[in-house]
Amino acid sequence: MDGSSLGKWLCLIVCILTLLKTEGASIPMTIVQTAAARGAVCLDGSPPGYHFEKGSGSGINNWLVHMEGGGWCESVESCVSRRDTYKGSSSKMEKTMGFSGILGSKQAANPDFYNWNRIKIRYCDGSSFTGDVEAVDPKTKLYFRGERIWQAVIDDLLAKGMRNARNAILSGCSAGGLAAILHCDKFQSLLPASARVKCVSDAGYFIHGTDISGGSRIESFFGQVVKTHGSAKSLPASCTSKTRPELCFFPQYVAQTMRTPLFIINSAYDSWQIKNILAPTAVDSKKEWKNCKLDLKKCSATQLQTVQNYRTQFLKALKAVNTGLGSSSSRGLWINSCYAHCQSGSVSTWLADKSPVVGNVKIGKAVGDWFYDRSAFEKIDCPYPCNPTCVSIDSES
Repeated sequence: MDGSSLGKWLCLIVCILTLLKTEGASIPMTIVQTAAARGAVCLDGSPPGYHFEKGSGSGINNWLVHMEGGGWCESVESCVSRRDTYKGSSSKMEKTMGFSGILGSKQAANPDFYNWNRIKIRYCDGSSFTGDVEAVDPKTKLYFRGERIWQAVIDDLLAKGMRNARNAILSGCSAGGLAAILHCDKFQSLLPASARVKCVSDAGYFIHGTDISGGSRIESFFGQVVKTHGSAKSLPASCTSKTRPELCFFPQYVAQTMRTPLFIINSAYDSWQIKNILAPTAVDSKKEWKNCKLDLKKCSATQLQTVQNYRTQFLKALKAVNTGLGSSSSRGLWINSCYAHCQSGSVSTWLADKSPVVGNVKIGKAVGDWFYDRSAFEKIDCPYPCNPTCVSIDSES
């Protein structure tokens, strides 16, 4: 093969690889321009956005609204540090995005939801879409308007056809997974009474846990989030009427009073929770947990026992779902023992050949069967490190 022919082949290969890399990555961001008029803006005052891939065929009247995650900011200082990044400004976000996992468009990889109207709401408020403070400090120019953002985006989608939904799911990952729980009943109330409406929370079941110092740093952290963002009035009234509002940022208290069916995808050893609820840096001054938090295989025997005790805390908190959602058709559980965080958004963990399983069932099948009432699914994995299918996803945590 001469140099000219080789060059053409190399060019062709590069072009094909480029196409493969960008396939599905061209879903543009829709900016909700009308949101600004109602004060529904990101931390920096920019309008919110979402990515929308329209449904087709049998999925034309089905809607899957997925909320992006990305932690929280609990103080003016931490919110200022987010404000001028993609976590606080739509102007800093990438303008296109690819969908995969629960949002994927390939029938083989996502058979139950591939042809639905699929939406990903971008996250730029730092409060799991719960903040609502009218005043804006002229010095920081911070807007705490997460609740307004959520409502503005949902209103935009309702106007684009979601008001006629036959089937609908509100889902999210991490901070977005928490938002799926906090907004679940409200979402259901906005859709037709005849519609099948359910919620799916991935890595969003953050527990009111005890840390290695015996305290609960996460309680004070979430309390500060609620205070800073003025979230109390946006949290489910069914919860805030019974307990301190800041506790209603924890799913275990909200789930007790939920009416809308909820499916929880979570690891009992969620990597974010181990790092930030069980062993936050603030209470690990000697950094004794540094290596253990990076890789559970590096934990000492004592540390690993503490991690196992955290699983016990998690499973105890999970029982609240049984209290609120009494029937098995109303609740779904897929709880594995992988050291992971967020498992529904990737094709490799949703329904691929080597995706993790619990009870020999992959996430995508469990959620699909539960949503369509083909079969109930409530499975909790055996304790770490018993599940060999975790190998492929531990590195993604």
